[in-house]
Amino acid sequence: MEPLYIGGEYVESDGGGTIVVENPATEEPIAEVPDVSQADVDRVVAAARAAQPAWRRTDGLARAEILHECAGRLVEHRDELAVLLTREGGKTLKENADEVDWCVTAFRHLAEVGRARRGHIVGSTKPGQFNFVLRDPVGVCVHILPFNYPLVLLAWQVAAALATGNACIVKPSELTPLATLRLGEVFSPLPAGVFNVVTATGGGSAALVDHPNTDLIAFTGSVATGQRVMAACAPRIKKLLLELGGSDPFVVCADADLETAARGAVFGAFLNAGQVCTSTERLYVEDAGYDEFMHAFLGETAKLRIGDPFDDVDIGALVSRNALEQAERAVAEIVEAGGRVAIGAKRPEHLERGYFYEPSLLELADGAQHPSREIFGPLATVTRVRDLEEGIELANRTDFGLGANIYTSDLERAMRAADELRAGMVWINDPLKDNDAAPFGGVKMSGFGRELGPEGLDAFTEAKHVHLDYAQVPSPEWWFPYERPEIDVEAFGARVAG
Repeated sequence: MEPLYIGGEYVESDGGGTIVVENPATEEPIAEVPDVSQADVDRVVAAARAAQPAWRRTDGLARAEILHECAGRLVEHRDELAVLLTREGGKTLKENADEVDWCVTAFRHLAEVGRARRGHIVGSTKPGQFNFVLRDPVGVCVHILPFNYPLVLLAWQVAAALATGNACIVKPSELTPLATLRLGEVFSPLPAGVFNVVTATGGGSAALVDHPNTDLIAFTGSVATGQRVMAACAPRIKKLLLELGGSDPFVVCADADLETAARGAVFGAFLNAGQVCTSTERLYVEDAGYDEFMHAFLGETAKLRIGDPFDDVDIGALVSRNALEQAERAVAEIVEAGGRVAIGAKRPEHLERGYFYEPSLLELADGAQHPSREIFGPLATVTRVRDLEEGIELANRTDFGLGANIYTSDLERAMRAADELRAGMVWINDPLKDNDAAPFGGVKMSGFGRELGPEGLDAFTEAKHVHLDYAQVPSPEWWFPYERPEIDVEAFGARVAG
């Protein structure tokens, strides 16, 4: 049984249940982790609560130096973490090595932004005064994270929370907890109790959300679970950061470099076997370029190698049997609604074990796709559209609004799409790329709040206005005793009490 990481040390669970961790490429169990008890939850919250005040008082330079040290230790443990991620999640070794690298850049960038961003000055309204806004840490932050990017999504949130003086409790997905637990030792330069990791299923997660001594819940996952988290936070008006996935559109104009657009769309649709919240799910291709684009897309998809994620492959396994069956159900529903399989839509014949599914594209006649369903797998749909106007209209016909893409060689079309696509991020001719200096997050049912950028630090702070009158000059125009203003009350028909 793997231990929990609480208060700066690895400890045994206090009598909770057990979670079996499986290798999705082999379907073999590889580890067991605790399913925490209420006593475990109380213990980790107490540890974080006790550690946070001293961390809050630590100066910005010292905090930044420690976060840089954590980034350096991520570099040292890169290969070990990449192997753990591959064994527990099924993502390719190359993608997992990249994930650790992205964690390093996030920690380094957010360490410096946090050091430079304590607040800001505003103009005063009177001589002898000084007005400024402080960004105070929220306190104890709970990070409930998904399986698809266990470490990089942790880094985006935790580095920001730590840089701004919070203490963190991380609850990884029960499907992929091993690399996250390993971070206890990797992040040992942090003061004890500032960073904690506990493993749990729904009951333990709910206990963390409900606990009176947790101050913020950062949740990444499904809309249904996010709604429950939001409802659970309502009684205490607990601060929230929600990233709830998407159904990202990908508009292709006929004037684009269609071969490049096809390669970009294949990457956007099938990165991490399509298990990406910003994965390309809905392709809308302008009629004049449709046939050329489809020929290129199908050709690029046919080249993709699928198999053991430790081998020279492009596509690894889906994370679980449930994920595999969910992809199969999605294909069946789309076909039943009139969709046509263009490629894939089946399990690979050469792989006897593991939760593998071929990269798949289905053609739709009218762009109809359930507006609130996220297809979390190697599956995309494509629809022929008359023009850019129809492409944008269909792209926006969804309850989600995380990311959106367009390929075009026309600057006016590109900027029109950037203006009219309803999403938190728009990629023009370069899908799915992130920038640590820019915010990541969505609109509509994709959630609220932002990670990365200065907005990502603000998510873990509260604004406090400080009004200082350093001259200590009286304000007779405001203070007692009042002088009656020269207003002719009777002229306005008012009744004066006698």
